[in-house]
Amino acid sequence: MARPAIQLYTLRALDEPLDELLARVGDAGFEGVEYANRIGDADADAVRTALDQTGLESVAAHVGIDEIEDDPDDTVEFYRSLGCDHLVVPWLDPECFETEAAVAETADRLMAVAETVDDYGMALSYHNHDHEFAEVNGRPAFEQLAEATREPLGFELDCGWTAVAGVDPTAVLDRWGDRVTLVHISDADESGSPTEVGDGVLDVAACAAAAREHDVEWAIYEHDDLDDQMESVVHGADVLEQF
Repeated sequence: MARPAIQLYTLRALDEPLDELLARVGDAGFEGVEYANRIGDADADAVRTALDQTGLESVAAHVGIDEIEDDPDDTVEFYRSLGCDHLVVPWLDPECFETEAAVAETADRLMAVAETVDDYGMALSYHNHDHEFAEVNGRPAFEQLAEATREPLGFELDCGWTAVAGVDPTAVLDRWGDRVTLVHISDADESGSPTEVGDGVLDVAACAAAAREHDVEWAIYEHDDLDDQMESVVHGADVLEQF
């Protein structure tokens, strides 16, 4: 079964020190956290202490590709100090997937970064939204990207955004599951407006079954636009019990 984690971007509106947020996340029932870029003014020692006290694991970190390219030494050292050994590129602009040439260039760029990160003994994945599934000459750009890349580049499949694109995330897992170790469990309506997981286009039960079938290591809860952060956190923990 996939282990439950939370993307800390979900809690960005809570004005609390990161170490205090981690304690609340642990109390909700999560086993791991995924960082959203740098941890701001949080004290790294306090974060490590909170991780030790809660038993939470540093699953991965969303890091802009420019940050990795510009200073891989500092980037790797920073996240490794938090016990994190998996970096995730969270976004590339839609124009990176608009033509076959753009997809090929994007593939080369991601492979170069993945190989750099691999040299440091860390993993790199790419996290999708919906624009990666736009068709380019009759085929989804994501499919072309996956075919043009190889290990050590992996994918963090965002099941909600994949469903918003009109693509069945379980089919993507069936095709590329050997390169997916992390899945994001988010949800949105057909227009792409975020909803609580289970209230939008995502078939949660089917995704849970596919994640189990393909031995996905971590299922990571995320909500992009919350009314009540902690209520959503509790809901997310309940949802991930299916995985």
